[in-house]
Amino acid sequence: MARKKREAGEINAGSMADIAFLLLIFFLVTTTMDIDSGLLRRLPPMPDEHQKQDDAKINRRNIMVVLLNSRDHLSAGGQPMDIKLLKNAVKEFVRNPTEDPQKAEKEIKTVEGLGSYPVSKAVISLQNARGTSYDAYIKVQNELVAAFNELRDELALAQFGKVYTRLSVDQQQTVRKAIPQNISEAEPVDVDANKK
Repeated sequence: MARKKREAGEINAGSMADIAFLLLIFFLVTTTMDIDSGLLRRLPPMPDEHQKQDDAKINRRNIMVVLLNSRDHLSAGGQPMDIKLLKNAVKEFVRNPTEDPQKAEKEIKTVEGLGSYPVSKAVISLQNARGTSYDAYIKVQNELVAAFNELRDELALAQFGKVYTRLSVDQQQTVRKAIPQNISEAEPVDVDANKK
């Protein structure tokens, strides 16, 4: 007797769409996306139109030039420097405790909440080469911002007994006026690649 072939039954595909939809929802909920990171910078206010051009000049001793060449070698204040030392060098330049003529000068200003306070005129001028890696650039930026954050924390602890981020809005404004974060970024150029 010859065997009869069975016909293949139909597959119920009605629930397949539901399963695919549930899997899609699952992967959307559980997958993490890379978030673009950037630099939070607040641009300085526009200069007063009545301000004289001479007022905008900055004494050379108040500028610390930070150079990052195309091989990611760093120099600060004209000296080759390891990135691990940059934060402390910037803090020392801004703080200038011994009134060193090679470091930033201070100006006594009236700061609300502090009274007369010696405010540094320091400006950190960052310049990188066109071939500088983004990773090195971000590391330098982080060190510069960390230097100012630590200076602000020190003042906040001394004056208010809390770190800067835990202060009230008015107290934070007082600390920012006493320790302004003056970081200037120049347009990338072809910095001498031979500098280390």
